[in-house]
Amino acid sequence: MASAGIRSFLDALDEPAMVIDRGIVRQANATARALFGEAIEGKDVRLAIRHPQALEHILPAAAGDVEITGIGQFGRPWTLSIREIDDRMLLVRLIDRSATIAAERMRVDFVANASHELRTPLSTILGYSETLADDAEVDREHRAKFGSVIRGEAKRMLRIIEDLMSLSRIEAVRFVTPADQVSIAQVTASAVENARESKPQCSIRLDVEPDVPAILGDRAQLIQLLDNLLSNAIRYGCEDGDCAIGVAAVVEGNWIRLTVTDNGPGIPREHLLRVTERFYRIDAARSRESGGTGLGLAIVKHIVERHRGTLDIKSKVGEGTEVVVRLPIMS
Repeated sequence: MASAGIRSFLDALDEPAMVIDRGIVRQANATARALFGEAIEGKDVRLAIRHPQALEHILPAAAGDVEITGIGQFGRPWTLSIREIDDRMLLVRLIDRSATIAAERMRVDFVANASHELRTPLSTILGYSETLADDAEVDREHRAKFGSVIRGEAKRMLRIIEDLMSLSRIEAVRFVTPADQVSIAQVTASAVENARESKPQCSIRLDVEPDVPAILGDRAQLIQLLDNLLSNAIRYGCEDGDCAIGVAAVVEGNWIRLTVTDNGPGIPREHLLRVTERFYRIDAARSRESGGTGLGLAIVKHIVERHRGTLDIKSKVGEGTEVVVRLPIMS
């Protein structure tokens, strides 16, 4: 392959790539030069790369792939790919594995967290049910209490499973842009009606700007989004009689701005960046006692992303929380 052809080929690759001719780096693309230095071309590969594990495979021209770490940044994982071009030249590429490993770590953490969340109520159910099964002397009062606990924990497990299934369904279509025309006025009215039925003692104010246009969306998911936001506002903002929950929809340029506010205890600043993580809780015990699964805001985030919108959460301790969702208007 001519030198100009090799240069064009290397520059077309996104990952660091170089051609090594008998131990000398003859050509390197811009990504490789950014990683190893602009003066890498023409250097002895041992001076250019300076990574013992990588050199163990490059110097003997051992074609193949090997996992290495530490090039460019401590602990950074790479796949070192070595291929023979001819009897004297090698093509060496470095494929960054950081995103793959991070995704795998998230999957492992998710499975561990889900298992923990399900194991806790399951252990309670097993404990109480074994007592009922093994102890014939349990009086009526305690039997009723144990049954109530079992029912409550079973419902909690069901809510977790339903939220996990919902999250899975949303992620399965995250790259499919919703194509139905959805009325924001109808969606907000339905969500507020659901919330009022579930917690009639809470006062919820609905303020939708007249003639708010329709958007391309998934109606069921948008109602679920507002249901989750209102559930949080009710759970943490309606602990006493002096609660004020508001739902508003206004037009801002090419966007519809949905806002859910409450005057509850608020969220400490250090937690704001993490509240949309799966199973992340500011106060785990309080969340479980009030029926939270730790997945509500994660579901909200994924629904917003699927609708190509934005999510912003603002909160002050002692003053309340404002959640703003912006959704694009149909063009």
